[in-house]
Parts: sequence; structure tokens; C-alpha cells
Amino acid sequence: MAFPDDILTQDEEVVLHVHPHWVSLVVPAFWTVAALLFAVLGVFFAPGGVLQKPIQYLVLLVAFGAIGYLSVMPWLRRMTTHYVVTNHRLVIREGVVTRVGRDVPLAWLVGATVQQNVIDRLLGSGELIIEAVGQRGRVSLSCMPHAERVQETLADLSAPYQSRGYPGA
Repeated sequence: MAFPDDILTQDEEVVLHVHPHWVSLVVPAFWTVAALLFAVLGVFFAPGGVLQKPIQYLVLLVAFGAIGYLSVMPWLRRMTTHYVVTNHRLVIREGVVTRVGRDVPLAWLVGATVQQNVIDRLLGSGELIIEAVGQRGRVSLSCMPHAERVQETLADLSAPYQSRGYPGA
């Protein structure tokens, strides 16, 4: 699902647009393999007799349900989650059926922190914690690709606001 460009103002330009890092799909990929293994074992090694076919169908139904819920849904969530940095704000849009959106004006940005463990640094991801002025001033974005680059971009774009004494200064 593409980012809705119609939410941008006339003088607003997209500087950076990313989805959560692919590492967020590692666990769902594991569940896909586990569900497929369960399906194969359940179909080929189901107990014999009159109940063999119903048990096989039940195993397949459970396996495909697990694949849908544990694998396809996380992939859809990743594809419909957008982290967009414009020259005026940070736009966060996420959700498959129910869409949730949050905008943080760059003038309200107090700071951005990156947290990465060794694996995150090797894979190029991390958690980006955005501090902003306001009641809901802390936003945590996990599995952020190129988290340090996003942090630097936010710092560069918010610097003019900070020097003018806006609320985030």
C-alpha cells in the first residue's frame, strides 16, 4: 500500500520514506516454516481409519490459519506502516484495517535517540525514540531501518526551528 501523498501540504516535500526493517519479518518467517512443517506432518502422518480425512482437513485448516495470522498479517502490517520525514514534520501511518496516524511537527521536536544492540548494528536497524513537546511527546519506532541516518535527517531538518526558539527549543 502506497503512502497517501494527498496528506502533504503544497510546500511540503518528502525527504525520507521508509517501512519497518525486514528483520521484523524473521519471526513470521519462522512461524511460516513451522506451520508448513505441521501441515506436512499432520497430512502424511495422520492416524489411519475413518477419521483420517477429517483430521487432515483440520490440520490444514489450522496450518493455513496460523500462516495467515502469524505470517501474512505481520507482512501486511509492515507494508502498510510508513515512516515519512518531510521538510515540515514526521508522519507515521500504520495499520491494515484500522489506520492510525501520528504527525510530529519538526518545530516540536526536542530530540531523537537511537538504541541498537550488536545485531541491530550488523543488520542496519534499530529503535528510534522521538522526543517532542506535547502531551504525547514520546514516540518509539522499533525496527527502524537506517536509524542513525533517520536521526541525523531529523536533526538537520529541525535545526532551523530550534535556532528560532520554537516550542521544541
